[in-house]
Amino acid sequence: MKLIEAILATLDTAAPVRDIRQGPFQTAVLTRRGGLASTPHEDGPHHGKAAVLEAGNLLALDAAALARLALSPRPSEAAIGMATVNSLLAVDEGRCAELNAADLLIARGKGKKVALIGHFPFVPRLREAAGELWVIELRPQAGDRGADESAELIPQADVVGITGTALINHTITELLGLCRRDAFVVILGGTAPLSPVLFDYGVDAVSGTLVTDAETVLRGVSQGATFRQLQGIRLLTMTKERD
Repeated sequence: MKLIEAILATLDTAAPVRDIRQGPFQTAVLTRRGGLASTPHEDGPHHGKAAVLEAGNLLALDAAALARLALSPRPSEAAIGMATVNSLLAVDEGRCAELNAADLLIARGKGKKVALIGHFPFVPRLREAAGELWVIELRPQAGDRGADESAELIPQADVVGITGTALINHTITELLGLCRRDAFVVILGGTAPLSPVLFDYGVDAVSGTLVTDAETVLRGVSQGATFRQLQGIRLLTMTKERD
């Protein structure tokens, strides 16, 4: 949790909480601007189990309290917290490039061993470029490897891509700890915070999302948009200068 706590400590939380939406695929919060996170898909029955304890009353919380939901053991609450974090971050756009994660990983992973935690739509393109690709998933698709193989595969990788949802399920510290010191490590996806704090934890690049049209994003989230369907966003990459 230290990584999330470190990001929380950088936030200016003196902003009103104006809207919260949690659709089937995306979660959005509007404070200073819009912020996004992936909506978790929890297994099992939901009758009698509250995914968000204060659902319907969250607008009564201030931005600081809402952001601290990122620490919640309930994944749906943690997603709301991470979306709030992303809505409050003072993103230094001067440190960012208009570059999406797929292009970055393909360029860095050409001919190399690549571990990708999370199955993304660009997997076929990355597989063509990489010397060897291991896609590690909690819910493996055809050709994927199970999460129980992480400890074996990640230390072998020259390039590691980690889904930002690892911040929601709180596996991020464990996954980063498996990466070699000389590996190029990328945090990616709509949940990934464009924060330089991540560079202090062994991350080399963050490929995240900046909301440019909050109204459009909120409408899309409410209407069940997947990430690829969302409009009103920019895909940016912030990179650490390596020694």
